Amino acid sequence: MSTAAVTTHSSLKPVTTENAPAAIGPYSQAIKAGDLVFLSGCIPLVPSTMQIVDGGIVEQTTQALANLKAVLEASGSDVGRVVKTTVFLKNMNDFVTVNGIYADFFGDHKPARSAVEVARLPKMSFSKSNALQGMRTTATFGFI
Repeated sequence: MSTAAVTTHSSLKPVTTENAPAAIGPYSQAIKAGDLVFLSGCIPLVPSTMQIVDGGIVEQTTQALANLKAVLEASGSDVGRVVKTTVFLKNMNDFVTVNGIYADFFGDHKPARSAVEVARLPKMSFSKSNALQGMRTTATFGFI
């Protein structure tokens, strides 16, 4: 494995905002590549405390999507440009609840989507969401 420093290519622009949780690892909240924005997964952390929002799946879904929206807006994009999302659920029994909140969040806009159940998520959250936006955007969110 090389120990040489890797620098970000000049065509790539990291996106950061204090209105969404800071990255909890060696990654960016999002990366702009031309007219594309690639979002990292959004878990339901409250940005000011970096703790999972109090409550259950409803509160966590709402927080994860608010975080996703904040990163999109910081990139210069918006929810209406999301092309594809991936939803990671700790329990597929929460799908109907998450789906209702997701539908309200996106309104008439219907991006392509995948939803999967996973064994674990960061910070023991119930759900996680990703988005690809086309400015274009991609989004992902996740829950405990």
